Amino acid sequence: MSGWSDGTLVAVVVGVVVLLLWLVWVRASRLDRLHRKVAASRAVVDAQLVRRASVAAELATSGLLDPASSLVVDEAVWRSLTFAHAGDVPARLLPADLRDQLDTTASVHEAVDRAQVESDLTAALREILDDPDEVAALAEDPLGGRLLEDLAAAWYRVQLARRFHNEAVAQTQRVRRGVVVRLLRLAGHAPEPRTLELDDAWPHGLPRPGEGSRQARPGTHGVEA
Repeated sequence: MSGWSDGTLVAVVVGVVVLLLWLVWVRASRLDRLHRKVAASRAVVDAQLVRRASVAAELATSGLLDPASSLVVDEAVWRSLTFAHAGDVPARLLPADLRDQLDTTASVHEAVDRAQVESDLTAALREILDDPDEVAALAEDPLGGRLLEDLAAAWYRVQLARRFHNEAVAQTQRVRRGVVVRLLRLAGHAPEPRTLELDDAWPHGLPRPGEGSRQARPGTHGVEA
């Protein structure tokens, strides 16, 4: 009877150990997937920020803006793309006609941070896109209308991608704060991810994707034929 009890005890202990190891493996695997999700979502944000800057560069050099606005937007675009070029953004995502012109010696540390650079571009674009009348005047030109649509699409994707990325970061941070993760150091040497906080507020005068086609054209007063 004593031998049977010892065997049962050993089996129970082994079972508990196996269960604990399985739970640790599950938690470690989940944490690894979350870190991969954060990395992937950040790459999407970077790609959309580059896309927004690329369209803004086209707008700045289109000749549709006044010289002062063109200069302000162009400088903000240049900082954004230079920062992306000096960071982890793949060169293939950058505009082909600008790759060779960007300062390849630029250091990430020369800029305040990515969020500040992109916030500066947002502010520069809002200077010309907050006024609905100015936006309407730009939209009257075929090139201006296309650029505004492209910019709105890119801007909207930036907002969605950043929101998704920040949610992934918050989820990862919650898991990393768990007792098991901290006790067993399951996060290893992986740095704790941080949310990307930047000013990407939508300009008041820029229609969101799909809104332009629903707005009444000048002179119709919204009355359907």
